[in-house]
Amino acid sequence: MSWKIANLCAGRIFGSAARKQIIMFLADKASDDGSGVWCSKGTIQRHTELGESTVKRTITDFLREGILIETGPRPCKNGFTVIYRIVLDRVMALESSAEHDEGTGSTVDPVQPEPGTGSTMDGVRGPRWTPNHPETILNPPTRKRAEAAADEKVERIWAAYPKDRQRGKAASVNAIAGALAEGVNSDDLLRAVQAYATESAGFTRSKVCFSDNWFAARRWQRFHEVMAEERQARSALTADHHARLAAWVRDRSPMCKHITAPQVTALMAAGLVTDGQRRAAGLAG
Repeated sequence: MSWKIANLCAGRIFGSAARKQIIMFLADKASDDGSGVWCSKGTIQRHTELGESTVKRTITDFLREGILIETGPRPCKNGFTVIYRIVLDRVMALESSAEHDEGTGSTVDPVQPEPGTGSTMDGVRGPRWTPNHPETILNPPTRKRAEAAADEKVERIWAAYPKDRQRGKAASVNAIAGALAEGVNSDDLLRAVQAYATESAGFTRSKVCFSDNWFAARRWQRFHEVMAEERQARSALTADHHARLAAWVRDRSPMCKHITAPQVTALMAAGLVTDGQRRAAGLAG
């Protein structure tokens, strides 16, 4: 397992929850240089609990996009298993999933002009005012700033649409803005565009859809429905898993030794386990 590869993949947008789930499973099997990933599609399917066709299609897409490459076979009881390599440069080229940091801009001299809150015992004076001084209180976003942020989201979604199929920017942008105004999550809409771009990468020109028609016809809804189903499935799996863990705790099962501290916290937060039951099962708080 490589934390380096797992963290790299976790910080990139792959276009859908299924794609992200599969690449994270592969990253868990990789070496620090991305190599040595050997697991069958059946293994991936069992561990991710995704459909067989979804796993096969996603692996094929990753190979076509250059995110994965095949480096050779590895003998196994059923014949051989393909060994994959995660191409780090290709993953790093994907869009980051980190929030954009607006910040306050950099200065010519990065050294803080005022001293911190260091001890005055050494003769270092403290700051001129406390952190809650009026001059340090951030003002709430103005309407102008909010509109600028909304425009930036719209532009990101527009820019993600395949360049050779962009047409009628004004109409496309208006349709995007309308969807966001209805309450559609901008990240979900962006992922829908990216998923369509991946899905249609090999389509001939006669089969593709230009952006003005795609957004006007709300074709992103199909991808939204898939994402919603995947979220619902993950929630159901999590709920089932938590119910099983809670039963272990209530029964003081020997299996409690496999329950992690974050899982204990989640069980208590969900009201599935009381503090007394936790202590009786010998679990740390």
